[in-house]
Amino acid sequence: LEVRHFSQVFGKFKAVDDVSFDLKKGEVFGLVGESGCGKTTTGRAIVGLQAITEGEILFAGKPVGKKRPTTQIQMIFQDPTSSLNPRMTVGESVGEGLAIKKTLNKKELRERVAEALTLVGLSPDHASRYPHEFSGGQRQRIGIARALVVKPKLIIADEPVSALDVSVQAQVINLLNDLKEEMGLTILFIAHNLSVVKYFS
Repeated sequence: LEVRHFSQVFGKFKAVDDVSFDLKKGEVFGLVGESGCGKTTTGRAIVGLQAITEGEILFAGKPVGKKRPTTQIQMIFQDPTSSLNPRMTVGESVGEGLAIKKTLNKKELRERVAEALTLVGLSPDHASRYPHEFSGGQRQRIGIARALVVKPKLIIADEPVSALDVSVQAQVINLLNDLKEEMGLTILFIAHNLSVVKYFS
């Protein structure tokens, strides 16, 4: 990933001002700063959730962004409760990215969802349940499964443990660490907790 002189403006407010960095394959890159400094805005621009005001973002040498989104980059959101649709089953939420691509039949889709849930320490049976039936830590595992199901090359982890109880934070960080090793993932880890960044990066 190459971020070159990226700036983001909302109206008259400059949320991000001239940010550049490189992220190499297989690396964990810690993006650190206080609340409101533009970390999430940078992550959202990389994954293509918003148009870029200035600069460019390249993934594997090709421009990415709102006009050119790619499933090779996926995001784990900060708040697992608000990032999951309460009206969709876990299976529907996790498999949505695959369903949009329309490359798998229903049986293959169910199998990939079951595989992703197992990978994050949940049961394939959880696919038929709804987000409100799970704890915060389990919901974040669902969010991780949703990001991994399309087999991305880069994960944007936007403060993935800050909304969780301290007792659950270590479990989720260790899970991400294991997945990084197993799948050879490249991770942009957004956080403001320096001890978590030091451990994970």
